[in-house]
Amino acid sequence: MDIKARHRRFVWIGAGLLALGAAAALVLNAFRSNLVFFYTPTQVFANEAPRERSFRIGGLVEPGSIVRSPVGVDVRFRVTDNARTIPVSYSGILPDLFKEGKGVVAQGTLAADGTFVASQVLAKHDENYMPPEAAEALRKAGHPVGVPEQFVDKARATVQQ
Repeated sequence: MDIKARHRRFVWIGAGLLALGAAAALVLNAFRSNLVFFYTPTQVFANEAPRERSFRIGGLVEPGSIVRSPVGVDVRFRVTDNARTIPVSYSGILPDLFKEGKGVVAQGTLAADGTFVASQVLAKHDENYMPPEAAEALRKAGHPVGVPEQFVDKARATVQQ
């Protein structure tokens, strides 16, 4: 009877470990599928951005690049970090603060023709926030406007870590 009880314990321990492993795998898979990375237009041109997954692109809306569809809510514009420019296509209502020359972060995928097809567009709300990567990319491209020194310092600290 001791042998059977011992085997029974091993079976229960094994089943518990198997269930724990399956739960951990499901959590990690869900985390990985919801993880979205940020890239600048220069990084996209350098093929650092994923082709098959959703990611975020950030920079400035290039002046004179916004083209709205006469019918519907389709809009095309270009995002630049002053070194490279990426065309963006978006179908939806843009944020009120979306303007030419202002900061923008768009989430979506890269189409085969190099156009970024955005599923979400976020406008920079004020001068108090900019992703450190975007601040550093704009600084490297020589764009002093809209990149206060505090963001450059924060970006440098983040890059050095």
